[in-house]
Amino acid sequence: MKSTLRKSHGFTLIELIMVIVVLGFLAVIAIPEYVDLAPRAKKAAEDGVAGGIRAGVATQVAKRAISIPTVALYFTQLDSVVAAGTGVTCPTSGAAGFCFENVVPGGVRDSSWSKTGPLAYTGPSAGTFAYNSSNGQFV
Repeated sequence: MKSTLRKSHGFTLIELIMVIVVLGFLAVIAIPEYVDLAPRAKKAAEDGVAGGIRAGVATQVAKRAISIPTVALYFTQLDSVVAAGTGVTCPTSGAAGFCFENVVPGGVRDSSWSKTGPLAYTGPSAGTFAYNSSNGQFV
């Protein structure tokens, strides 16, 4: 006896609709995560540089404490960039000093950072930071 069952090829309409619904749910969840990605990336970069500066200050203080105990432990300036009061962007090239050159080897060469005062800085996402030369804190 021969079987008269047909072999199925392809997907049913219900299966296709379910796949579209699942993809829709994934899109609703994923799209808001990527909408504000650029500002979050700027903030993360800013936090990374600030952490590097804090580590650089701590390293330089440790070096000074070991090698020359009579020298003041904390820097009076983090760099030689002159602040004009309204904000000078950190240079990216040239013979002039770079921002944070005293504590970070080579300095920070990023024009999205600006020096707003002798010991004050503004980062790429408008975060403000100040260096306290009496205790070495960069907050």
